[in-house]
Amino acid sequence: MARRNSLFSGSEGGAESWAIVASTMNTAKLHELDPQTYLADVLKPIVSGRTKSHQLHELLAWNWKAAHQRTAQVAA
Repeated sequence: MARRNSLFSGSEGGAESWAIVASTMNTAKLHELDPQTYLADVLKPIVSGRTKSHQLHELLAWNWKAAHQRTAQVAA
């Protein structure tokens, strides 16, 4: 279904945005993360400006997962 929907992205910019979102969601799945939770948690600091451009590596799926596992261990 997603592949068929991506054919109607509307423009080159829309297709590029779709590719970014799709690859981000699949990366989250590969790292056994809930894509919706991951995207919501990652987009909030980007949109609000709390995360600067030199800190974006901290929001990559594998770094995000490790940080949340450390937080869960400290809380337990």
